[in-house]
Amino acid sequence: MTALHSAPRVDHYENFPVASWLCPPRLRPAVAAIYWFARTADDIADEGDAPPPKRLDDLAAYRADLHAAAAGRLVSDRWPRVFFPLARAMTEWRLPLPALQDLLSAFEQDVAKTRDGAGYADRAELLDYCRRSADPVGRLMLHLYGVDDAASIARSDAICTSLQLINFWQDVGQDLARGRRYLPEADCASHGVDPAAPGSAPALQRTALIREECEWARGLMLEGAPLVRRVPGRAGWELRGVVQGGLRILDRVEALGFDTFHHRPKLGPFDALVVATRMVRM
Repeated sequence: MTALHSAPRVDHYENFPVASWLCPPRLRPAVAAIYWFARTADDIADEGDAPPPKRLDDLAAYRADLHAAAAGRLVSDRWPRVFFPLARAMTEWRLPLPALQDLLSAFEQDVAKTRDGAGYADRAELLDYCRRSADPVGRLMLHLYGVDDAASIARSDAICTSLQLINFWQDVGQDLARGRRYLPEADCASHGVDPAAPGSAPALQRTALIREECEWARGLMLEGAPLVRRVPGRAGWELRGVVQGGLRILDRVEALGFDTFHHRPKLGPFDALVVATRMVRM
């Protein structure tokens, strides 16, 4: 359950509740530790000019430090801002190691697919990526809040997967320019779009494809939305912001005529008011 702070948005790891006043103070160090773990790994995979082999080597070293921190062993001095706080959080809160490992697996996959120019064959393959790139964040947040029933975890997964998909569909043009192809090839084919060059398709086919992907993301978000009534206190309000912020991004994509090949939706002060109103109505 990636969470929003400040102006609602779904982008990178800036939608984490690190500084949000809605995050209970006792949880903030652990939330910040998880944030910096994910954000730093994402930067290793995505930022700068390092070639893919170097990125994968660095992620392997990062994974070794994660395992050392989990076992109470000394970590390297490469990422002290990450692993010293994370080790404390893992000890204090018994953070589930598999969730953190899944995040690293997704970042490694991003590097490998960008290197190979590969896309995703179908929705099942993309959902497997989301299971590792997005869902662990929600599961870690639920863990901190002591929510562990199967229905809540399933709803958290739906919200997190939806957020990841929304991020893809709002950034189609930017991702393609960076060699990232997230549009499922089977979906492209069903609309007569070349998955290797979706931007070259006629406008009506492109926008119909994005419309369908946005409907998929919206359905998942609505499926997960009842979780807001299961998460306690201020965290429940934080989650309302997550849900409504993601849905508002989809509204903005629709307002652009579903043409995110050439435009990226942005949220402004009025959108924040709309999100806040919808949060109260939930």
